[in-house]
Amino acid sequence: MASAELRIINRRIKSVKSTKKITRAMELIASSRIVKAQQRMESSNSYIEVLDEIVQELVNLGSIGQEESEQGLNKVALIVITSDRGLAGAYNSNILKLAEQKYQEVISSNKEVDLYAIGKKASGYFTYRNIDPASSYEGITDEPKFENAFEVMSSVIESYNNGDLAEVHILYTKYVSALTQNAIVKQLLPLVKAEDNSNEQEVENTGGYSFEPSAEEVLEELIPKYMNATLFGALLNSSTSEHASRMRAMKAATENAEDLVKVLTRQSNQARQAEITTEISEIVGGAEALAE
Repeated sequence: MASAELRIINRRIKSVKSTKKITRAMELIASSRIVKAQQRMESSNSYIEVLDEIVQELVNLGSIGQEESEQGLNKVALIVITSDRGLAGAYNSNILKLAEQKYQEVISSNKEVDLYAIGKKASGYFTYRNIDPASSYEGITDEPKFENAFEVMSSVIESYNNGDLAEVHILYTKYVSALTQNAIVKQLLPLVKAEDNSNEQEVENTGGYSFEPSAEEVLEELIPKYMNATLFGALLNSSTSEHASRMRAMKAATENAEDLVKVLTRQSNQARQAEITTEISEIVGGAEALAE
């Protein structure tokens, strides 16, 4: 009995140690990838932030008409960014939960939704719920390229310009630090003025920019670049967040495996001690029987 129990425990110890090697390797891979991903994200941030500032400045100046923000056939585009792979903690579940909430919010307001699912997890999540994405993209979230953002946005911009979309939103995971990543929604279109924007603030804010030939023409030219750059930034943030989440998840899994090995080793020692005690008792009992 004890021998069978000991064999089972030892097999579990071997299995857990094998799993620990895998999770440790995945932790190291994720920790190395996050460095490169963070560098790419930070190097693009300055360009994206300046572009966002200029576009917002143009909008605050009234360079976009109200009729543009009311176009569309009551349809909203949701671009949802997840990963192709799992084992990344709550990374995918957090953004998908937010996407589900946003989807239901749009539907409840009697609007239609065009879903653009980036990553296998997003397409699988909505397909399982009988929600067919307008477009699905895979293989671009691990190391996003600007061409990937351009590919996704081309059809979105075309639909918006044709009046088929009223709004465009990106749902992604914003990287804050290795320990903190937040699932957020960012509205791309229609462009809206900043809150509490007084005339005095407008004059002060436009001091650093001169728009030629006109603010309206500059904005019209910048909108596609702004949308592509914003999506690219969201992809980079999501990729960095994915690696950070996976690194933490695999570190926790490795630590749990170590704790489990300690518990199983203790059980193995107890089972072995019980086996030895039983054998000694049998030997002593046999010796006493022979002595009689």
